[in-house]
Amino acid sequence: MKTDLRQFSNPPGTTGPYANHLDLDVLIVGAGFSGIYCLHELRQLGLKTVLFEAAHDLGGTWRWNRYPGARVDSQVPQYQYSWPETWANWTWSTNYPSYDELRAYFDHVESVLDIKKDCALGTVVVGAEFNPESGRWKISTEDGREVSAKYFIVATGFAAKRYIPEWPGVDSFRGQVHHSAFWPEEGVELRGKKCAVIGTGASGVQITQALGPVASSLKVFQRTPNLALPMRPQQLTAEEQDRVKPTYPELFQLRETSFAGFTYDFLERGVFEDDDAERTACLERMWELGGFRYWVGTYKDYLFDPKANRVIYDFWCRKVRARIENPVKRDLLAPLEPLHPWGVKRPSLEVSFYEEFNRPTVDLVDVRTNPIESFTEKGVRMADGTEHELDVVCIATGFDTSTGALTNMGLRSIHGTWLKEEWAAAVHTHLGLTIHGYPNLFLMYGPQAPTVLSNGPTCVEVQGRWIVDTIKTMERRGIKSIEPTLEATQAWKQTIDGLSNRTLLSTTRSTYMGGTFPGKPFEQLNYSGGVYNYRLEIRKALPSFEGFTVVME
Repeated sequence: MKTDLRQFSNPPGTTGPYANHLDLDVLIVGAGFSGIYCLHELRQLGLKTVLFEAAHDLGGTWRWNRYPGARVDSQVPQYQYSWPETWANWTWSTNYPSYDELRAYFDHVESVLDIKKDCALGTVVVGAEFNPESGRWKISTEDGREVSAKYFIVATGFAAKRYIPEWPGVDSFRGQVHHSAFWPEEGVELRGKKCAVIGTGASGVQITQALGPVASSLKVFQRTPNLALPMRPQQLTAEEQDRVKPTYPELFQLRETSFAGFTYDFLERGVFEDDDAERTACLERMWELGGFRYWVGTYKDYLFDPKANRVIYDFWCRKVRARIENPVKRDLLAPLEPLHPWGVKRPSLEVSFYEEFNRPTVDLVDVRTNPIESFTEKGVRMADGTEHELDVVCIATGFDTSTGALTNMGLRSIHGTWLKEEWAAAVHTHLGLTIHGYPNLFLMYGPQAPTVLSNGPTCVEVQGRWIVDTIKTMERRGIKSIEPTLEATQAWKQTIDGLSNRTLLSTTRSTYMGGTFPGKPFEQLNYSGGVYNYRLEIRKALPSFEGFTVVME
């Protein structure tokens, strides 16, 4: 079982972007939506830009998330680039593409934008430090190369550092065990096997749906029930997409005006402004439409008012419980009394997740009351001594969310401190884009931005335009470096906490509130004011660089 990105360090060349001692204008880390966006836009400015990527090809999370059943939970065409050349001759087969179709999409992006000529694949960054005198970053890789760049863009996203609990005995297990985001490229034989899925987040839900029909037995280890929503996948034809494509430019503008970066938004009214019949009809409509509408396209007050929230939960509960036959499983998967407010953990989208538990071969293991004690040669042993014999274990325990990739990259500040130590007690950024003590460093789709509360490509393009405009302004004005002031980062932290504390999000440890990685502080990691307001906030800093220390050449 692979456990760390460094194990994938295997650059296939020594020239071009793979050469040692590259002298660049910009180095980008991460070849997903964020990194590719910045690479293409910065090359348009004539800047010498290279992108480093740990995987063997483009696509970011879609090169890693290749586990059985993996697919995106944001609808297309909202989940793609707005560049016309990337969609003019591209069509999707479904509104929720699987990982292999998303890989094909990134291959298409490569074919029309020629991205790879400036990419170094199999390249893992392990250290980076800024020299204030030269105004340049020195970046080092796992295989020993060094790079010099004026600007450093970390586009690793929120889910790059995998979280694998330190269970005793994993190495003694005679079967196969893989983290969902390190799934073998060649796949794993699962048909007729005794399988387990540990974790019921988005990956766990999708793996369960894929394994239920093929495994001889499937054990799903659940700590907290996933309050999942119906995906409603549909096949798409080229003809119907071509009819809509003339509206794409307006669609891509529209997605930046909503809370979560979709083309729909919260309703203008609260839960109790409708009577019972009106409210039921409204919720039924959201439920039938599917996707995240029941989460970020419904009543505006349910994330603020506990009574309104309970109405949303109870409707969800009735819908889901009706699909589960076994009363014990029903109470574990959809308890009558919620363990936390509805919507404060990111709901997953599902197709047949709950029906899988009606199969006699699929069982639910409650690790809240009976935790995993260790792995054994034959499988997994629980705290009460029960042993589950297994052939394949899928670890779907998620990530060191938002901060993990950054704190494990060897980032060192101009004050001689390490980011990993600085963020041990609390995260501090300015605008979710920059960090005090790290001049000319830019973040994308990471902490203190809309990130996990938003549609990825929407957030990426809002942040990417800001970064590109910032660099363009610096180049034109002869600016050597910019660095956010300590006061600006403290004020942004207050903004992040103030927005979150108004809501029910701050009541529950979740992906938003620090994540489940051991030892992480309980704090809001996302900007919870919505994509539209975030866009307005970050633009206040340009072109005057309000909140930054500016050093001229």
